[in-house]
Amino acid sequence: MQLIIKQIFNNNTAVVELDSDQRAIIKGKGIAFNKSKGSTINSAAIEKIFYLDTVDSQKNLYFLLKDIPIDVVTTTYEIVDYAKKQFNYLVQDYIYITLSDHIYGAYKRCMEGNYTPSHIPDMSDKYIEEYLIASAGVNIINQNLEIDLPSSEIRNLALHFINAHTNDKTSELDLTKEIDFTKLIKKVLLQNNIFRTKSNRNYYDRFMVHLQYLEQRLNNMSADTKFDRKFELEMERDYPGSTSIAKQVSAEIKNARGVELNNKELLYFIIHIQRITQEAGLNDAR
Repeated sequence: MQLIIKQIFNNNTAVVELDSDQRAIIKGKGIAFNKSKGSTINSAAIEKIFYLDTVDSQKNLYFLLKDIPIDVVTTTYEIVDYAKKQFNYLVQDYIYITLSDHIYGAYKRCMEGNYTPSHIPDMSDKYIEEYLIASAGVNIINQNLEIDLPSSEIRNLALHFINAHTNDKTSELDLTKEIDFTKLIKKVLLQNNIFRTKSNRNYYDRFMVHLQYLEQRLNNMSADTKFDRKFELEMERDYPGSTSIAKQVSAEIKNARGVELNNKELLYFIIHIQRITQEAGLNDAR
């Protein structure tokens, strides 16, 4: 089978056209060496292939490549591909953006020597599949990017899959009531004297990326469980200030959109806000 190159990223990675409607990322040692756009590649030379199944996944790829190295992007695709193939685990397409952003942030902090373990509580007894996916994901990251993330990173990756999980392959974004969540939530942060600073900008910017896909998550918001409520109470006990701000955000979203954040999403908000305030040197005991 001959594949036509649509874009080359480096000697080992390219995007190819499978037919008129489908494209894929391919990886293989020297697979694109001395090749150019329009050249053909023999499928026998491919070591890994990640299918771009939807228009959104193709758009997400080129959006990611503006700011994130190709090795991080292909690592993300490999982890998501593992989840789909090994667990038939369906996720919304925005996970490629949020997970790539997270992995790149963790990679940079690891290389700079300022990586800190996750504060996310262990939820592995409730979300077994997500933690198995995340465990494999950390191994993939460490192998592909040649770093040594600790096992606590599993909790971070698992939360991305928990948030992006969907049971509907065809779920689409409902734009009947378009809301600028970034603007709305920045207002709440400012009311609590939380600003983007040089020290907290990485966590602040990651939170803004998370918000870009909030509308899509609201359309697939799952019901709370006693388990989710248990961890909300734990976070409220440990981080009362961040929990209070997250609940203010939740109230603003409910007022604007008519949908209340579930406890999993609220947990993610608390973690983001806690990281931002910690990096800014703010006291959580408000």
